[in-house]
Amino acid sequence: MTELIPPGDSNAVAAGGKIVVFSILQPSTCGECGAELPKGSLLRMEQEKALCLECADLDHLVFLPRGDTALTRRSGKYSTLSAVVLRFSRARRRYERQGVLVEAPALERAEKECLDDEAQRRAARERASHARERVDMQYVAQFSEQIQSRYPGCPPREAGEIARHACEKYSGRVGRSARAKLFDAPAIELAVQAHVRHRHTEYDGLLARGCDRSEARASVARAVAKVMERWSRE
Repeated sequence: MTELIPPGDSNAVAAGGKIVVFSILQPSTCGECGAELPKGSLLRMEQEKALCLECADLDHLVFLPRGDTALTRRSGKYSTLSAVVLRFSRARRRYERQGVLVEAPALERAEKECLDDEAQRRAARERASHARERVDMQYVAQFSEQIQSRYPGCPPREAGEIARHACEKYSGRVGRSARAKLFDAPAIELAVQAHVRHRHTEYDGLLARGCDRSEARASVARAVAKVMERWSRE
């Protein structure tokens, strides 16, 4: 099994008690009929033996890629027999869900239902999106207020700019960290420091001229400290 499927999360094989099918990373051979299985083929492991879908009695199922939650949920609901498709990610060292195998009639029924109520589900998604956006705007505003509270000399326009940049969704920046969401002082300081470095020093120019990042930071450290000290006093 280790030659066919790289070691990873052992719980992936159980997949919540559901039948699991693997999208293989390298060519293999069915242990029952001897059929060649090229990379990307689907197989099921039974007692340490790789089986093609035909030998595993799963070849009548159709593949539904991940991505449409409603379609996947409904297809699984109407399919008497189904399987989860996993693939091992070498980069993340874990199994990742690729989709499901379901019965064709179940998928057809699910697709029809999804088409019938698409407008309702779209409206619900839009309402949820607007709600999340309101919450996010409120968080950015609070983050900006915290900046001005700690750095009263920071111009309001720049405080807002810092907050929007640091708190941009999915950016991975400091404003999206757990500490920042608690308005932790060091997290806010890092956001202000980064802004000052780029906007109030020659840091970007040094980088553009090929200066090493650590050397560039060291070169502008005093200038950054002066601006932040002035902002904290005024």
